Amino acid sequence: MIKILVHSFFILFFAVPAVWAAPPEDNSNAADANRNLEGQVNSVSQFSDIKPSDWAFQALQSLVERYGCIAGYPDATYRGNRVLSRYEFAAGLNACLDRVNELISADTNDLVKKEDLAVLQKLQTEFAAELITLRGRVDTLETHTATLEKQQFSTTTKLNAQIITAVSDAFGNRAGGDRDESRIYFANRGRLNFESSFTGKDLLRVRLEFGNFANSNGASQIAAATGTGMTRLNFDSDSNDTLFVPHIRYYFQVSDSLNFVVGPTGIGYTDISTTVTPATIADDGNGVLSLFGSYSPLFRRGGGGAAANWNISKDFVLTLGYLASSPNVPSASSGLFDGGYNALAHLAYYGKQGAIGVAYSHGYSPGGVVDIAAGTGSALSNAPFGNNIATSNNIVGAQGFYRFSPNFQIHGWGGYIWANAKNSGLSDISNGRGGTDSLFVNNGDNANVWFGAIGMSFPDVGGRGNLPGILFGIPPRVSNSDVRQDRDNAYHIEAFYRYRLNDNISVTPGFWVILNPENDSRNDTQYVGVIRTTFDF
Repeated sequence: MIKILVHSFFILFFAVPAVWAAPPEDNSNAADANRNLEGQVNSVSQFSDIKPSDWAFQALQSLVERYGCIAGYPDATYRGNRVLSRYEFAAGLNACLDRVNELISADTNDLVKKEDLAVLQKLQTEFAAELITLRGRVDTLETHTATLEKQQFSTTTKLNAQIITAVSDAFGNRAGGDRDESRIYFANRGRLNFESSFTGKDLLRVRLEFGNFANSNGASQIAAATGTGMTRLNFDSDSNDTLFVPHIRYYFQVSDSLNFVVGPTGIGYTDISTTVTPATIADDGNGVLSLFGSYSPLFRRGGGGAAANWNISKDFVLTLGYLASSPNVPSASSGLFDGGYNALAHLAYYGKQGAIGVAYSHGYSPGGVVDIAAGTGSALSNAPFGNNIATSNNIVGAQGFYRFSPNFQIHGWGGYIWANAKNSGLSDISNGRGGTDSLFVNNGDNANVWFGAIGMSFPDVGGRGNLPGILFGIPPRVSNSDVRQDRDNAYHIEAFYRYRLNDNISVTPGFWVILNPENDSRNDTQYVGVIRTTFDF
């Protein structure tokens, strides 16, 4: 029976490929059409567009009428008003051969006439070459089908995985130092996303991750060596290559215009909304290589919580979300509502050639885990009152992109942060030279941080799937503060070229320069080079 269905499939797909370009105009009858497709046609003459022209057609017609061995389209035609090709004819012949063999092997050979066997033998000789080609295709299809059945572990879950390896180095004296402490290193990060859908309109993602881009203290290897987070890679997470679950996310719709996202861990703003950058630019494995350059630092915050996305109209989407930093901890200054948190409101407009969004984020960081610039700027911009002073922040940002042609697009983003100290005391505050000074902070002290970037990229230039690009930006900088502000502006200049080897593998060399690292002109310029290889499957 399997072989009959396979041969019928070849008649419908391989033998008559032109038909699939013209689906039925009335889609409401699709279900009935599928059911009728499985029915047997009892006579070749029912295929109204096949013109009997020689003895072979008449012979096959006789066999089909006796043994019912060819399946056709719902309207009993091949369509297209054309005669059968030799391969189409061979497909029908092959189906009749299999049907007769089934009857013989089932001890019903008395139903098969000797005359028919002689006709079949003659037809086999006439169409031997076409039958060999056709059966080769059938055998390949059956092998692939069997392999898929053996390897399939779930009917509702699929695996989307990405493995990143990178060779990288930085050049320039460490911030505040007098020598280059960075060396060439080779590291990896892997993510295995198991994605399940139960209704067709929902998605549960459970991620397994491993990596080794950090040192024994958990700090980024390259940031520790250069003395600044401005040299960090976009994918430099670490677990000492221990497999763990950093991310659980469930998406579901309640109507055509409203959907929700919930998750207990690893849910970032990028999981509840969009960064409003061109496709793959913000992707860890296929876009910009630097941490700062990939997308706005506003979106680099998260934890566990929930969000809603409301399609106000076809082009406008409003996202409202709340994420707690440590929702799983029941102790004081933790939990869902008593610890660190971030709340987002983001309105985005999507046009035919681009998109633009405006966002507002409010957050609170308890002492000891302050990082309001998400590691993308100077140490002072990350913790303007020192790490042990609880800090609240309000961020406004705008981001957008426009595609001028299939091979040229531009994107950009910028933002401003208001930070407030939530308690008083002595605090170790970055001096911009790799060290800290002990300064007194008053409850209510203010600091302002700003940042921005603009980039150009050229999809498919140099080959399909390739992506060259350049980016210029100003990493987060404390421009005004009641305690201490950055001395200068740092400047980020980056270029990269993603070369697509095939649908699953890409290699991306990239290079960026940091002028005035840590927003301090006393520090030497930093140069970062990376060769990233990405496997997507």
